[in-house]
Amino acid sequence: MRVSIDTHPGGANPNEDWVAGTSTLAIVLDGLSTAGLNTGCRHGVPWYVARLGSQLVAALAAPERPLSEGLADALEQVAAMHPECDLNNPGTPSATVAVLRHRDRDLDHLVLADSPIVIEGHADYSVITDLRVDDVLPHLRAEVEQHETDTPEHKEALKRFVHAQRQIRNTADGYWVASAGPEAAEHALTGTTPLRDAQAALVMSDGVSRLVSEYKMATWSEVFATLRTGGPRELIDNVRKVEATDPTGRRWPRYKSGDDAALAFCQW
Repeated sequence: MRVSIDTHPGGANPNEDWVAGTSTLAIVLDGLSTAGLNTGCRHGVPWYVARLGSQLVAALAAPERPLSEGLADALEQVAAMHPECDLNNPGTPSATVAVLRHRDRDLDHLVLADSPIVIEGHADYSVITDLRVDDVLPHLRAEVEQHETDTPEHKEALKRFVHAQRQIRNTADGYWVASAGPEAAEHALTGTTPLRDAQAALVMSDGVSRLVSEYKMATWSEVFATLRTGGPRELIDNVRKVEATDPTGRRWPRYKSGDDAALAFCQW
């Protein structure tokens, strides 16, 4: 498997996305925004995603190991790296997870939260994503989206939303993400696609997928064409150009003017 990767921050803050590619793996992590709230951890989200990503690569070195089992092991390993932090804090650093693995004649996938994988078939595109987060707290989400980005009203509404999300994160009434406990791995969406049914695949954070899913300024066919001609950086540049036409979120209400973006383009 040939994997081309890139990642770029959405603004001046440190990049909270993480991506890696090997001859058999493509992994994207999207760190969850803290909105300035306390996390109980002195390390921060970029530290967390970097450790979780490298532990995940190591845990999935054996091709026969189930992806969810490897994720659970990686979560335990990272938690053991900072026991002095309050890992029971509901805001402890967290991330979405998207993994694609090339194994013999199959492609295994794992998705936890809304970082999607798109598989290009011979006639259509299969989008694999976990959108449970979209079903929770719709009234608070609407409050955030009614304000222009980066205004005081928007920031306060976002804090209320993130605070409420934390209370139901990784619970039966909410949605699941990678955090401090290994049990989240049991709730990931997993599956297998025969390699003969796939021409290429894209693993990405929602900072990339929104070009199609939210902004509707490209189709998946156009996205894969861009990747083949200009590579991952050109695709991220296209996202930024679209966002620059709506810097305050009037046309496309969102949490920040530009989100961190990470992607892995897989071919074989």
